[in-house]
Amino acid sequence: MNSTLKMLRPALVGFALLSAVTGLLYPAAVTGVARTLFPFQAEGSLVLRDGRVIGSELIGQSFSSPRYFWGRPSATAPMANNATGSSGSNQGPTNPALVDAVKARVEALKAADPDNRAPVPVDLVSASASGLDPHISMAAARYQAARVARERGLPVEAVQRLIQANTEARDLAVLGEPRVNVLKLNLALDHAPSAR
Repeated sequence: MNSTLKMLRPALVGFALLSAVTGLLYPAAVTGVARTLFPFQAEGSLVLRDGRVIGSELIGQSFSSPRYFWGRPSATAPMANNATGSSGSNQGPTNPALVDAVKARVEALKAADPDNRAPVPVDLVSASASGLDPHISMAAARYQAARVARERGLPVEAVQRLIQANTEARDLAVLGEPRVNVLKLNLALDHAPSAR
């Protein structure tokens, strides 16, 4: 019995020390450094309006009014843009459910703007891998510009300038493509003077 305790003691002490270092000290140090160097990001990149949190720059939101830009479809469950349910749909390109969903999304976009004859950008009808992408491509934003301008009584040029002003460049100037954060663009729209 005594020899068993002697053998277990170093293992238990090692376990306790590693648990304290990796479970308490390291997370506390990383959190402290992040809050000091990157306070906005460390708190979730939250977007405020009138002192109230209305979303995050990192998580997409559903907009259905034609007065707003629409983001990518969400594949999260049980509700759209559910940050606790981040995942793709796992539906392949030959899956009939995905084909039907894309067709329905294309029809909804065309019904919202029947005069728009431009090809529908793929990111407006397909979910991202996480199901939470807050960005759309420049093509997706431009595709919606005429509808949003008409609904708000704004010149299309004014809406296009808002798109340009809210476009984020490639990361490190080479990674990814220029993109538009839908929530930030819609907030800018709400502050734009209306012609109506």
